[in-house]
Amino acid sequence: MSLEHTHHNRIVKISRLRLAIAFTGLGMVIEIIGGFMSNSLALISDAGHMLTHMFALGMSYFALLLSGRPATKKRTYGYYRAEVLAAFINGIVLILISFYLIYEAILRFISPEPIKISEMLLVAVIGLAINGTSTFLLAKVSNHDLNIRSALLHEIGDMISSVAVVAAGIIIFYTGNYIVDPILSLFICLLIIIWAVKLLIDSGNILLESAPKHLDIDAVIAALKSEIKGVYEVHHVHAWTISSSMYALTAHVVIEDCSISQANELLKHINNLVKEKFHISHTNIQFECLIKKEAHHG
Repeated sequence: MSLEHTHHNRIVKISRLRLAIAFTGLGMVIEIIGGFMSNSLALISDAGHMLTHMFALGMSYFALLLSGRPATKKRTYGYYRAEVLAAFINGIVLILISFYLIYEAILRFISPEPIKISEMLLVAVIGLAINGTSTFLLAKVSNHDLNIRSALLHEIGDMISSVAVVAAGIIIFYTGNYIVDPILSLFICLLIIIWAVKLLIDSGNILLESAPKHLDIDAVIAALKSEIKGVYEVHHVHAWTISSSMYALTAHVVIEDCSISQANELLKHINNLVKEKFHISHTNIQFECLIKKEAHHG
């Protein structure tokens, strides 16, 4: 992927996050006003839900801005990990939001309150349309980017919450059974917790510098030994994820005694192989001489 293409993608992500923040803020204000007008705790709670998500979207937005800053002597990989850290924090925030919604659902289950259904439905439909628009904006740019995916999960959580409010309003309108609202809220929380845990696992593995989940270290070693002529042994292999879809690898490669130009040509083949076959663009290969290795063991 070219530098120009990467820069363009980053600009698109920033602009879409900015729009999503604006739409979420608009939906939050509408639901707060509508919640008080209709006496709907569900709408007011959903507005609070949107407020926390707006904060999380803001974190993702600023993390994306930080990730574009150039590398420094102290941060040699730049600020790419900022988006992973934001994704991890967002996952925690999602779980905390879910626990709060569970608490609210239990209170409403114990003591349901009458609401103005017509006003509630109107505001809920408007909120759903706004959340759907924000979700669509972020879904287009969420592939292979944990930060944007975490922001998208917040929007999906908001959208499902809005769907639940609309569904609850319709059911309550026809049945008069207010207990439907907390039941749907508990279902929403379950979905959000499942998504948040997966997000925490993915971002946590990156922060712990685990090997990329698509990568088999043994397969890398086997490919280097079988497909690169002149490679006799590969050891001390370490692979990790710098940021979403940006992988790094270090390895010791045993080769025959040769000139620097020959070793350099071999290095080009190794770098091309790991980039094309395993999508690893950052490598640090240390050569070891086969003769010295044999002499050492002798």
